[in-house]
Amino acid sequence: MKLEKKNLIVERPYKSVYKTEEGVVKIFVTDHPKSAVFNEALNTVKVEETGLDIPKLKEVTQINGEWALVIENREGKTLEEMMKIDRANLEKYMSDFVDLQLKVQSKTAETLPKLKDKLANKIRNLKVLDATERYELLTRLESMPRHTKLCHGDFNPSNVIVEKNGKMTVIDWAHASQGNASADAAMTYLLFALHDQESADLYLKLFCKKSDTARQYVEQWLPIVAAAELEKDIRLEKDFLMKWIDVMEYE
Repeated sequence: MKLEKKNLIVERPYKSVYKTEEGVVKIFVTDHPKSAVFNEALNTVKVEETGLDIPKLKEVTQINGEWALVIENREGKTLEEMMKIDRANLEKYMSDFVDLQLKVQSKTAETLPKLKDKLANKIRNLKVLDATERYELLTRLESMPRHTKLCHGDFNPSNVIVEKNGKMTVIDWAHASQGNASADAAMTYLLFALHDQESADLYLKLFCKKSDTARQYVEQWLPIVAAAELEKDIRLEKDFLMKWIDVMEYE
């Protein structure tokens, strides 16, 4: 399989994504855990089995000694691109975005990892919070309802492809889990708020209205999700995430 620089779509510290004749190829750096590659492959297949129409996994392979995933290609623009180009129609795009998220969350995926367990493990391992802060977060997490809805874990407009016929499809299921829809909404809210508070507020307003969920309930998840994201140790986002942990009063 030939990977050319001109066909590079995305480049991250741990992976590069190319568009090829075989499909979209995600190639991971040598020291990226093999288990993480196979976990993403397995998550993708489990999401396929819910009946959700997503780009299908075609192959797990090695290219020049590095692990890679080959995934079906869906031609189109990301919803993020469309939102930036056509800001005047932001509310329409956001409404469609929320509808798509609710469609995802209407599926159950009881063989995927449990979101509450993933969040708890991340918070327990945090070094930037003291034991009291970790205890308060874990106590709040334990009190939250345990659901089995399909959660994407990184649901944002850059992971939504809009095809030429207007159909939208969701990509990148590396962080998929089963859990509480409002926890996944809290993650999406934080992803918006990191760059654009106006879009974040519009998103949360529409999500709560369409799902008939109290805003306060989603907000209860914000310090938990923000703390779990600290585990990634991305320095650029640390102060932003700490603000959301500190701003919420623990019950």
